[in-house]
Amino acid sequence: MSDRTQGTWPTGTMTAARITSVGTVEACTVPVPDPQPGYVLVRVELVGLCGTDLELLHGEATYITDGRIALPWTFGHEWTGTVLATSGETQDIRPGLRVVGQTMVPCLTCASCRSGQRSLCLRMREIGLYGLDGAAAEYVSVPCHALVPVPDSVGDNAAVLVEPAVTVARALADTHCSLADSVAVVGTGTIGLLAVMLARAMASEVVAVGVDPAGLDLALELGADRALLNGEAPSAEFSLVVEASGSPSGFLEAVRLARTGGRIAAVGVVSGGLSAFPAGEITLRGLTLHGIRHGLDHYDQTLKMFADGLLRADPLIHSTHPLSRPGEAFDALTHRQSGRPKVLLSARA
Repeated sequence: MSDRTQGTWPTGTMTAARITSVGTVEACTVPVPDPQPGYVLVRVELVGLCGTDLELLHGEATYITDGRIALPWTFGHEWTGTVLATSGETQDIRPGLRVVGQTMVPCLTCASCRSGQRSLCLRMREIGLYGLDGAAAEYVSVPCHALVPVPDSVGDNAAVLVEPAVTVARALADTHCSLADSVAVVGTGTIGLLAVMLARAMASEVVAVGVDPAGLDLALELGADRALLNGEAPSAEFSLVVEASGSPSGFLEAVRLARTGGRIAAVGVVSGGLSAFPAGEITLRGLTLHGIRHGLDHYDQTLKMFADGLLRADPLIHSTHPLSRPGEAFDALTHRQSGRPKVLLSARA
């Protein structure tokens, strides 16, 4: 271990929630990660579950089908915790610091990274998705540059939602959302509801569009001016559409809603493909399509939004479950009946 090690890096074993086979998730005993120069060991507090984790559980995620990961696998890409120990040079990251983890971990040396495009890293790894074990464990070991300090004014429930929220922050930044915009948000999951809250602070009008009546009701509580089922909103009315559903029908709805010359921020990852890609509509109506690949450069900004109250976490949280019972958390995520979308795992003792 490096002479610059700070804090006590534990040895032995720890509990981790792992997808052990398709459809099976279990609390397992695994070795504590060994120290590596430039890495930090974090005691995990909370882990957020999302649709990508469900795809991992069911063996449908591209990370499994293309061979980037094999089961068993420790998931967990939305997380927050407290630094326990460091190894080697870790800049300003020190034991006792509350942190949120960045999902994407760029190499910092490839052509994309050197040109300032870290989110397009040619050797990207993603914590809990491929390349690096996830945070659904008592401890997680990550490179120091993949951690962002959490201010005291931001609680753990908000910190664990920073990872999905940074994508929303980037979507509205890349599309130059302003008071001149009428915004439609398609989808009322975590990202869609975060988009409603942030667009409410930036645009003149925000309309939520989705398939879940409870989710639409929650969107109204969070600031949407209107909330409409798919197909009910008027066509070609919105200067900016945020597609947050990740469904083929949601993408087609986004194209329908965008007015001539409008912009579409594609945030949700559409799986399964489209029966017919609306290329003609995009071309003839002069639409601009923005593919949003995470928000790696927006963590500090997003933490401030939570601190300032522009974004709120608690209205989105459905339930919290112990790390020792991960199956219970996935059941809640699969069968939840309310509009609150976010299910958490707690690694607290």
